[in-house]
Parts: sequence; C-alpha cells; structure tokens
Amino acid sequence: MPFKSFYFLLILLLLVSCQNNNKELIVEQQKEAEKREVIFNIIERGWVFDISPIEATTQSKINNWVEWRNFITEINQKPKSSIGAFQKKAAVLSKKAMDLQMNIPFEFDNQQIKSRISVIITKVKSLDLYIHLRQIPEQKVIKLVNELNTEIDYFQLQMEEIVKRSQIPMEEGEQDLIKMKDTTRAIPN
Repeated sequence: MPFKSFYFLLILLLLVSCQNNNKELIVEQQKEAEKREVIFNIIERGWVFDISPIEATTQSKINNWVEWRNFITEINQKPKSSIGAFQKKAAVLSKKAMDLQMNIPFEFDNQQIKSRISVIITKVKSLDLYIHLRQIPEQKVIKLVNELNTEIDYFQLQMEEIVKRSQIPMEEGEQDLIKMKDTTRAIPN
C-alpha cells in the first residue's frame, strides 16, 4: 500500500513539474519572439541599398554583363516578411556576388576591378554570416549594409574611371614608347 501512494505522489509531482516547465517555456518563447520582432524591425529599417546610377557610357559597356545586372536587381529587392526572408536574401546575394567574378567584360577584366569585386564578395558573405547567427547582431548587419553601399559606389566609380581613361586619345609616338618599355619584347641574350 505505501508503494502505491509513493508512485501516485511521484506521478502527481511529475505532472505538476511538467506543467510549470510548459508555462515557463511558453513565456520564454514569447520573450524570444518579441526580441526577434525588435531585431527584425531594426534590420528592416536599416536594410537600405542606395545604388547610384552609372554614367551612360559605362552602362553601355556593361549592358551584356548579366551577372552584374542580376546582382543589382537582387540587391534592390527588399525582403519584407520576417528575419527568415532576410536570411534567404543574404544567401542569394552571397551567391550572386560570387557570380560577379565570371564573364567580366574585357575592358574591365583587370586587377582593380577584380579587387573591388573581392571586397564586395567579402562584405556580402559577412552580411550572410551575421544574419544567420542565432543571436543576430543587428547593429553589425546595418553597418555591413552601409559598407556594402559604399563598396558598390567605389566599384562603379572604378568602372567609370576606366571608361574615362580609355577615351583619352594617345599622343603621336606614345604607342611606340609603350612597346619600347615592354620587357617581354626584349631580345634574349
């Protein structure tokens, strides 16, 4: 008989303790949901990409660069529903940024452009990393969005500079001088 009452008390205690855990769990989940909502609102306000337009001559040179157009199109579309939407957008942006290294137009296929693309890739991957953390550092995400805006502007300015330099006519004899300075054309010993 004492064993039956002991088991009954044990089961009763177990049920009561489970109910308390459920209530505490629900309260914790509500706090977590409120915290995620606050983080979502902060990120949603800070997720502003302001891509300035490119000059017409530069635009005509990159019209066939599909990867750049896809990246700009993707970056201009702002997610709206949840943190998960921002996480998916960051993952897609990371892939689109990696694609920028492919099919670079011949005129822009130089070290300056490649290094600018590398910086953009690094910033986008950092953004992707930070937004996928369990505890999202929202200030870091907003800072990265602003830095990414700056890097895209620098990238576009670099392309415009290359186009402007290519439009400067060569002086008479300059081509011969460039050939004379080319060490690969030297006569072997």
